[in-house]
Order: sequence, then C-alpha cells, then structure tokens
Amino acid sequence: MRLNFILAATFACVPLLARAAPLDDAIKAKVTGFHGHVSLYAKNLDSGEIYNLAGEEPVRTASTIKLPILIECFSEAAEGKLNLSEMISLPEEEKVSGSGILQDLSAGDRLPLRDLMMLMIVLSDNTATNLILNRIGGNAVNARMAQLGLVQTRVMRKILGKGAAAGVTEEGAKPENQKWGLGRTSPREMVGLLEKLYRGELVSKSASSDMLAILKKQRDHAGLARNVKDVTVANKSGALDALRSDVGIVYSKRGPIAIAITVDGIPEPDWSPDNRGQLLISELSELIIQQL
Repeated sequence: MRLNFILAATFACVPLLARAAPLDDAIKAKVTGFHGHVSLYAKNLDSGEIYNLAGEEPVRTASTIKLPILIECFSEAAEGKLNLSEMISLPEEEKVSGSGILQDLSAGDRLPLRDLMMLMIVLSDNTATNLILNRIGGNAVNARMAQLGLVQTRVMRKILGKGAAAGVTEEGAKPENQKWGLGRTSPREMVGLLEKLYRGELVSKSASSDMLAILKKQRDHAGLARNVKDVTVANKSGALDALRSDVGIVYSKRGPIAIAITVDGIPEPDWSPDNRGQLLISELSELIIQQL
C-alpha cells in the first residue's frame, strides 16, 4: 500500500512515498534534535518506492563528487577520448593532503589512469582525483552531468589546490558557487545516477557494471555499510569538518535500494569513525533498508 506523507515544515521536506507510516515516524524521530541539517533520498529499485527528506535541495558533495568524475572517465573512454591504460605522472607539486596514499609515494611515479580511478574511489585518494581532473577537466564532468539532465551536480574545483593549480571550473568561478567548495549535488540526483548505473544505462551495460564493481570495493564502511551484515554495498562516502555524506546501493533482501544521505552543519569537527553525523547516516540507512 502506498501512502503519501508530508513531514513537518521543520524538516524542510517535500511529499514522500513510503511503504508505511512507521518509516516516516522513525526517520523523524532520528532527525529530531539533531544539531545539523539532514538531506535524504532513497529508492527501492525493484518496487520503485521512494523516501524523500529534502532530497531535491542542493548540498555540498565533499568526496561524493568523485562518482560523477568516475562516470566521465568511463564515458570518455567509450567515446575514444581517453585511454584508461594511459600512464599519468605524479609530480611533487600535485600531492595534496587528506585521504589517500599517493601523497606518500615518490614523485615521478607513473600510474595507469585505471589505477588512479580505483584509488579515487576505493581509498578516496585526493591526489589521484586531482590528477584525473588535470587530464579530463572539471568542465567536462559538468557538461556530462548537464547532458544527463542533472542541474545540481557540478564539480567546482580540484581538492585543496591553490592559485593556478586550483582547477576552478566555469561553475566554480561563479561567486554564488564558492560556498559549495569541491562540488554541489542533491541526494535525488545522486540516486538518479546510482539507478542508471544499476540498470546499465550509464555509458553501457559493461561500463556500468565495471563502475559498480569499483564502488563495491570502497573501503569506508562507517556510514551506509556500518551495520549491514552479509549484504553487498556499492557506495562512495564524503567528509568535511561539519559534513558527512554517503551515496550508494544496498543490495538488501527487500531489493536493491539506492540511498543518498548528507548531514551538514555538524557543530564540532570529529574525524573518528563515531562522528555523530556518520552514526546518524548509519541509523537512517538501517531504517530504510528494513522498511522501504
């Protein structure tokens, strides 16, 4: 039975479609009292049922923007513009801090683009991401997202780059977009990308399958996959001082569920696995997996 529910205005939510009222009640109970803003969109890819909590609102991406970058790489490879076996050099000046391992490797090392893509997703390697953006350009990613009909999902700049090396895109150069940092998206658009991947509609069936295989190797399991046992999860997480986000497909017993959750405005930085935003993502995704 499909019922329409409207969350109280406090939650800045649009009408949502859920399996039953208990899911709506449980989500509201988790969100109430949380000191931060929660945006959520989830869809059971078998039944088509949806849960939406401010899912159309634009949000900062943090590292979840690496999924659109991955999609652009596979798209350009299919078009003959990019060779995934192409060797890319690691200059010392391109190393940036944060997640990943390339910052600790020797300058001058050369890696195939395919490996950089794997590092970008599996370890969320920031340096690998920047090397890829140097090669394909953030504007190309944005053009691809627009071609797919997405209006929010845009790369704004490289990660931690400075001056001429910042890699600011045309979108990122707009003053009104500086607040987004690395990128902007919405939970609904991320779920849309995940659904296209699941259905083999991004680039080709084989390319979609290859991208999902990479996402399944992703090693940050503190959010969507935190308390999921014996269930495959294909996801990409993101983190900033005041933000935690996770987007992915959970292959649950109720069917594959595409979920995108962003928690922003976390009062205090906490880079432990038990960050309150991270725990909330886990709790919300558990409810969705159990009931959607």
